[in-house]
Amino acid sequence: LGGFECSSHRRRDGRRLDLLASTGHDRLAAQDYELLSQLGIRAVRDGLRWHLIERTPGDYEWDSFLPMLRAADTAGTRVIWDLCHYGWPDDLDIWSPAFIARFARFAAAAASVVMNESEHVPVYCPVNEMSFWAWAGGEVGRFNPCDHGRGAELKRQLVRATIAAIDAIRSVDPRARFITAEPLIHVEAGLDEEEHVRRAHAYRQIQFEALDILFGGMEPELGGAPQYLDIIGLNYYPDNQWYHDGPTIPMGHHAYRSLHEMLGEAHMRYRRPLLIAETGAEGSGRTAWLHYVCSEVHTALDAGVPIEGICLYPIADYPGWENERICRVGLLSALDAEGRRTVCPRLARELRHQQALLAGVQANNAAPAPSLAAE
Repeated sequence: LGGFECSSHRRRDGRRLDLLASTGHDRLAAQDYELLSQLGIRAVRDGLRWHLIERTPGDYEWDSFLPMLRAADTAGTRVIWDLCHYGWPDDLDIWSPAFIARFARFAAAAASVVMNESEHVPVYCPVNEMSFWAWAGGEVGRFNPCDHGRGAELKRQLVRATIAAIDAIRSVDPRARFITAEPLIHVEAGLDEEEHVRRAHAYRQIQFEALDILFGGMEPELGGAPQYLDIIGLNYYPDNQWYHDGPTIPMGHHAYRSLHEMLGEAHMRYRRPLLIAETGAEGSGRTAWLHYVCSEVHTALDAGVPIEGICLYPIADYPGWENERICRVGLLSALDAEGRRTVCPRLARELRHQQALLAGVQANNAAPAPSLAAE
């Protein structure tokens, strides 16, 4: 899959970001989907911008979304739609019960639009990266709601909103499927002291907290239950492993944990199919990173871990959140002066290679087992 950056949060300085607009994807969705289709990518993650759709409470304007939805249908591209990617309407207080109620109504309205426009079974990510958002927005004040020391509280608010949105969508379209998009991390102690080891382990376990609550295995009073956990989407990047209170662990270091082991742990914990919902690297690391991730996915598949896909994210270069530096992470470039994108040739070659390998794995898995009598 290819994932289009669709963050729409407010920075600490109050500026609203809109990555679908700043990358031009909102205007050129048809072109982008067609280009990816030519590269063998016919499924994507993309997003709705709630703050544009519901400018007035309860009044929905779909002009920012319908062209993208129709472009995907025309191109034959299947989409996982993010409903809330860090942003919400300005009149709402994210800490209030009204946030949950409004989000559920918005989710139901969006599901109705999608159902009326497309015959395909829809797939949604209700709230993107609840755990990261809780840390960035509620614990360290990096972006909205720009609070400190309230990360645990924000995470639970986002889980409540996710549950309410899933219920609302299913009331409109019972066929709907859902993914999470939660960070997959590893944290090493770095020191042998018992307290340091204990704290590193506890921090690593926090990565599962939102999913545990959603599943109902933790704090069931919040409303979680097994039916709210469908496909486990996991986001994994080169800096997702580090020493507790220390630096990032580089790939190849003896303390670096294999990705296939981490995927296996997630599957054993929830017994759900997995999706690598985001992965990618910047600059010269793009090709090697895709090679590594796909190799680890092969190993996980061989061990019986059900992995439904790998989403290159972001699929197009984008301006950085803080300084608008063009982050060269994508298979597709940023728009040139004439409004066109180019394709990263090295990454495209590696992509073709990995697509062929994975197609072989799928063919082998689909083939009937050989008869012992014939041997």
